[in-house]
Amino acid sequence: MVSNRKIKLENGNAYHIFSRSIAGYQIYNNNYEYDRFQELLYLMRFVGFQSKYSYYARMPVQGKLKYVEELQNHSNLSVNVVSYCIMPTHIHLLLEQISDYGIENYISRVLNSYSKYFNLRHKRFGPLWSSRFKSVHVEDDEQLLHLTRYIHLNPVSAGIISRPEDWKYSSYNEYINPEKHIINYGKLLDINTKQYESFVNDRASYQRELSLIKSLLIDDYAG
Repeated sequence: MVSNRKIKLENGNAYHIFSRSIAGYQIYNNNYEYDRFQELLYLMRFVGFQSKYSYYARMPVQGKLKYVEELQNHSNLSVNVVSYCIMPTHIHLLLEQISDYGIENYISRVLNSYSKYFNLRHKRFGPLWSSRFKSVHVEDDEQLLHLTRYIHLNPVSAGIISRPEDWKYSSYNEYINPEKHIINYGKLLDINTKQYESFVNDRASYQRELSLIKSLLIDDYAG
């Protein structure tokens, strides 16, 4: 998977990453497919996760827990996932790069793994994703904060649900619940969960900021 970025992806910096399916193809059709992709977002952060996901998926529950514990204790991360949202035809990720080429490698591993699974499951051939993922450098903390809200409100803006907490396949519930799973924004954002919940659900404020968000997105971007 090749980035169309005009800037070098640098360690310690955050980037808004977007990838869409080819020709608007629906690539998540049930909860299992969403859950699988969500788990890929978690596992592929670990440089030491070199197994095929299918091998991991066949492990018993206790085996998975032990394997993940080993990764957490002994494997470096390629990226921190600051926020994410999985939509029926595209994904939004806000990533902090930790290691050289971390974002490129992470995105490649996640998308390629899911593509192989999806094509096998649905008896299809050919690419599942558009040829390039898109990236925007996040310049400051304010932009970072507003981008998390933009990402978390994607399913609301699309009319899929009415409240962001009703969408299981974003990081919103990890933001308002102290028990985190995939995301790690600790070094980048200082968030009070109740204040963040109000911030996201303040639709009028969101609309006022939407033009700012759009101006930061690259050409032919589809939110």
